[in-house]
Amino acid sequence: MSTKTRWSNVLLLFTSQALFQTGTILVMTLSGMVGLKLAPEESLSTFPIAMISVGTATMMIPASLIIKKIGQRRGFMVGTLVGVLAGLLSFYAIMTSSFILFIVGNMLVGAHQGFAQYYRFAAADAVPEHNKGKAISFVIAGGVAAAFAGPNLAKVTQHLGTMPYAYSFISITFLSIIALCVLCFLKLPQNNKTENQQGEPQIRERSLIEIIKQRTTITALISSAIGYSVMMMIMTATPLAMHHFGFSSDQSASVIQWHVLGMFVPSFFTGVLIEKLGVHKIILSGIIILFLFLIFALIGTGYANFILALILLGVGWNFMYIGGSTLLTKAYGPAEKEKVQAFHDFFVFGAISLSGLSAGGLLKYWGWQGINIAVVPLLLIALVSIIMYAMYRRTAEH
Repeated sequence: MSTKTRWSNVLLLFTSQALFQTGTILVMTLSGMVGLKLAPEESLSTFPIAMISVGTATMMIPASLIIKKIGQRRGFMVGTLVGVLAGLLSFYAIMTSSFILFIVGNMLVGAHQGFAQYYRFAAADAVPEHNKGKAISFVIAGGVAAAFAGPNLAKVTQHLGTMPYAYSFISITFLSIIALCVLCFLKLPQNNKTENQQGEPQIRERSLIEIIKQRTTITALISSAIGYSVMMMIMTATPLAMHHFGFSSDQSASVIQWHVLGMFVPSFFTGVLIEKLGVHKIILSGIIILFLFLIFALIGTGYANFILALILLGVGWNFMYIGGSTLLTKAYGPAEKEKVQAFHDFFVFGAISLSGLSAGGLLKYWGWQGINIAVVPLLLIALVSIIMYAMYRRTAEH
């Protein structure tokens, strides 16, 4: 595979990520409000959003097996078809005021995400070892385009038709169809193997348990899971919290847009920072940034507080998640990648599911300040983990 082909694959995966993420951000922006309208009880309003993560966690291992069986390109195309179905079912659920069907529609959005999570690893497989961090961060940077497209698409479509929000969700179907066309142009190895394995001696394939026990794997799992869980819990609660404080849905959509920019703009240089400073320093920086987010979230509930806090929340997520994903690529060999990647994302989205499910109840009974204080223990666990990894790495070098 030529260098031009390698990076054209990364660009196509970036585009597919942008299309997928646009739909996801639209759902994150509006699903809580739809849930508030359809749910039988207010504390269940964030349940559909939480079920996105459940759908992702449930699909991670089957998606891995499908991709391994039929190849990355065809596997990713199957995922976009799930996205088409997700948009159609969510639209129908809103038109018929069915909370149950809306939950299922959100789960299908998550199932689509289960396939899309492998875009970043496919990009890493397409480039040499020293460019893996750059490829991962560039694909995740597709969220920058989504940061503008998702909230604005939500604003434009949420009041169309006789039933608010319905046409917002049907747009997920059209985004998935466009992504399907983009993925047709991918030129990835059918057998899902990287080319640099040719001529290398055969290495024993380790068991999943053996790989998970490594300090590197544990640190990667903790960084990705906690960074993502904290971000998801707060982002899920933000539109509802702002609604309670008297802000309009357009204002909350703008805050989410700034948050998503914070999530994805750093991706253009996160890979370079990892290459120059080391992945453990980037993860540590992400944890520190999330502590800064807490300061802005807790000192006030003005519009500026929400914007600044959510931007910092996004940047902290970016450093922890890309850092964790990059660190994970150092923990496995080529023959081990499918099962380790699947377990990593299954673990991460399992944790996200719990945080998302708890968001509505925490917000109702503890309030905005309470839900922010609740993430402190998680950040302390991540802090201890990365410090221990840095000590382990220093010892191993000496």
